[in-house]
Amino acid sequence: MQAVLAQYHDALSAAGLLKEHLICPLFVSERPQSTTSAMPGVPLTPAGEAVSRVQEIAGAGIPSVIVFGIPKSRDAKGSGAFGKDGLVQRAAREIKSAFGRSVSVVTDVCLCQYNLSGHCGLLLGNRVDNDTTCRALAEIAVSHAEAGADVVAPSAMMDGQVLAIRKALDAGGLATRILSYSAKHASSLYTPFRSAAFQKAGAIDKSAYQVGYANPRQAMREIERDITEGADMVMVKPALAYLDLVKRAKEAFRTPVAVQNVSGEYAMIKAAAGRGLIDEEEWKVMSMVAMRRAGADRIISYFALDIARYLA
Repeated sequence: MQAVLAQYHDALSAAGLLKEHLICPLFVSERPQSTTSAMPGVPLTPAGEAVSRVQEIAGAGIPSVIVFGIPKSRDAKGSGAFGKDGLVQRAAREIKSAFGRSVSVVTDVCLCQYNLSGHCGLLLGNRVDNDTTCRALAEIAVSHAEAGADVVAPSAMMDGQVLAIRKALDAGGLATRILSYSAKHASSLYTPFRSAAFQKAGAIDKSAYQVGYANPRQAMREIERDITEGADMVMVKPALAYLDLVKRAKEAFRTPVAVQNVSGEYAMIKAAAGRGLIDEEEWKVMSMVAMRRAGADRIISYFALDIARYLA
């Protein structure tokens, strides 16, 4: 066993992966359940208990968390995403109050968990209204920044969302950085997350505003535009099927590149391992090495705590 641990440690170290490259997802929930069958082993943290969960994460040596809110109820306008007493806003204040600069708080800026449609933006008739959504995202980002978020991460894939947020942060005198989900591809690999966040997720077609997997030039254009609009870091999502784009982005731009090792990637490894088809631990390590090898500067992953233990 010790030889295997040493092998994994050496592989991660050879790839140049450090604990500071990891960002651990944190689901803050108003719902009564504490776990989700869609993502076994990923806890839902009750509202008001974010600090204790972050203590575990920080204790493992991971210095960054990304906070997602799962409200008890939703409405057409996504009202729960706004306001100083929102789930994410409260969690950000509590975490920063407890940990200060020792933990970096990233917040997801989107409307999908909060509105009735499950879309990333606000609907006008049967379509997502881009400009109205950008204004809403800017307001949400400011509320997160005022609550103490170090980084806001807009994931709605609206045209101009980074510029709208940058202007709003600058107008408020807020130095909060922007991590933009620049190349977020339309994918069924988000389904486990949606099942956890929406309870009854169903099929939601977001291909009208997310990136198609067959057009790498579009992904590069989206990344370049977000950098021009003021993003401090850009993201490619999902991770494993798009590592070629991570490498291209690293070679083309000087801006740091993040990846998100999404819920479907996590669930596939868990499911295959559960049937005895693969070695779960080996695949966790291999996946992380591949992402880092492609050039990822930050990795958001549900495996972050496991990987931190190997790095120790």
